[in-house]
Amino acid sequence: MKVFKFGGASLKNADGVKNVASIIQQHGPDQLLVVVSAMGKTTNALEKIHAIAAAGQNASSQISTLYEYHQEILQHLFPAGHAAYKAVDTCFEELKTELAETGEFDMIYDQVVSLGEIISSVIVDHYLLEMNVASHWLDAGSCIITDDSYREGKVDWDKTTANIQKLRSTLNKNIIVTQGFIGKTTDGYTTTLGREGSDFSAAIFASSLLADSVTIWKDVPGVMNADPKRLPAAIVFDELPFQEAAEMTYYGASVIHPKTIKPLANKGIPLLVKNFEDPSLPGTKIHECKVDDLPPLIVFKDNQCLISCKVTDYTFVTEQHLSEIFNALSSLDLRVNVMQNSAISFSFCLDFRENKVLSLIHKLQEHFEVYYNTGLTLITVKNYDEKTFEKYRKHQNVLLEQSSRSTLQVLVRP
Repeated sequence: MKVFKFGGASLKNADGVKNVASIIQQHGPDQLLVVVSAMGKTTNALEKIHAIAAAGQNASSQISTLYEYHQEILQHLFPAGHAAYKAVDTCFEELKTELAETGEFDMIYDQVVSLGEIISSVIVDHYLLEMNVASHWLDAGSCIITDDSYREGKVDWDKTTANIQKLRSTLNKNIIVTQGFIGKTTDGYTTTLGREGSDFSAAIFASSLLADSVTIWKDVPGVMNADPKRLPAAIVFDELPFQEAAEMTYYGASVIHPKTIKPLANKGIPLLVKNFEDPSLPGTKIHECKVDDLPPLIVFKDNQCLISCKVTDYTFVTEQHLSEIFNALSSLDLRVNVMQNSAISFSFCLDFRENKVLSLIHKLQEHFEVYYNTGLTLITVKNYDEKTFEKYRKHQNVLLEQSSRSTLQVLVRP
């Protein structure tokens, strides 16, 4: 039994859907569960629609644009009057209903943004059926149960595993098509598992079903030591140990969601990263192995915020001060990417999620003099050599620098 995950880039248009279907058809006789992301930049569009509606403005123009985008895909895949059109229309009616609801910002966000994956999975499922592939559509939320930490749902593994294991009989007869990124609370409200969380969804299903492998289909030839859009000379890893891959994701390497590795490593399930444009390429295998002399890994993490907390009574930063800072971070479910302290101040960098970060700053101002900068980029060089160490520590506009035996991090203003 195997799990495939297809991201938004692989499903951005009708040709992409056809290619995904072709890869699925070539899979062979093994049982297969397919996890899909929203098509193209749909999640970004839904985030914007939600923000406009939350501000009390009319988002009908943006909804129409998104609707036409999906209609064009449908028209290239199905004849007029096909059931897929009605299924997608139902999703857009649900979108309008959710936008009209009142509630906490992040809760409504999850109800709205998750519809991108629903629409994508509906289209893929209908197309597979059109190609005479025995496909079964599954609501991921009926299996993956989380708490009510909206936008960062925490999985209830006992309930989730029990639900997913009931799929075995369906997998004996059908390919299952489901959504990434999505869970549900016990009250039936949709949650999301964190931005780009579809990889994690694939790992949840694979871990619960003891799958033979998970394959993530990307627009790159495998896991690379840098983003090829930023560093064209980046190279592809043939294989990586689970631990190395986990550290890569921690530092922000976007090829795999950070939560993906742990459930697979715990069950010894290999993770394959392959290219959907050329499935014949070997890709990268992440598994329990040892690889000597790995080249430097360079990760760029944008949209960072540097916050500095300065004590106001001329005392030094104490454990009590640190406790106040980390309690504030924990209460807002925010994660620090790098931190540094001096005698009278403590600075840290985190992803800039505006609502939560501004709430954090407000909390910290009760105890500290607070300064912050946004629009920054955190560059991490893991397994650095002398050349990369010197290159990145001499980067222009460095606001913070930190190094250890194997890792250099610099926070820069672009």
